[in-house]
Amino acid sequence: MTERHVVALGGGGFSDRDDARLDDFVLGLAGPSRPRVCFLPTASGDSADYVVRFYEAFRERAEPSHLELFGRPRQDIGDFLLAQDVLYVGGGNTANMLAIWSVHGVETVLREAWERGVVLAGISAGSICWFEAGVTDSFGDELAPLRCLGFLADSNCPHYDSEAQRRPTYRRLVDAGELPPGLAAEDGVGLHFVGTELAEAVAARPEAGAFRVEPGAETAIPVRRLG
Repeated sequence: MTERHVVALGGGGFSDRDDARLDDFVLGLAGPSRPRVCFLPTASGDSADYVVRFYEAFRERAEPSHLELFGRPRQDIGDFLLAQDVLYVGGGNTANMLAIWSVHGVETVLREAWERGVVLAGISAGSICWFEAGVTDSFGDELAPLRCLGFLADSNCPHYDSEAQRRPTYRRLVDAGELPPGLAAEDGVGLHFVGTELAEAVAARPEAGAFRVEPGAETAIPVRRLG
């Protein structure tokens, strides 16, 4: 059976120009020395600046490409995504991203890619999207629960240390049963799943942490420091 990988980043990666270790970790799961990595910037409205930063970060160590869904998208979305070694989803508005993916059938292709062994990764919106649900600011300033793709069970919360309302809101939503129990990651942390099970948490920052959050309880998860 093909080994399936998801790396859900709480924050960091190529969005943080000063630290490439999380992205190196993701690329290392793909196998080839210069893996084909495709950026999906849907959540940011296909931000041109975001796409440029992606190419600047990956062009020396991979074969980068990106998929635009605004305007007139390419006709061969399925074949294009399935030909990649890594699919890397950017941050932004998760609810809008999921809606646009649904219109173009992208979520179906992503599941097939995952089942074929293409590495799925992403930051923020690109982190929570793989889970059953997550906490999001897609609907305005107030954080809210959101149903997601459900490749992975439970819920997810990124930016657990860098945004003041993330931690209390996520804990409140889990306590109230509005979100299932799940995993929270601080900036600089990647949650690596093999199949549907958490294999490990890795970090590019010395003090960054990851947590299991259940009703009435928050438990730190061991984190392996990269580099």
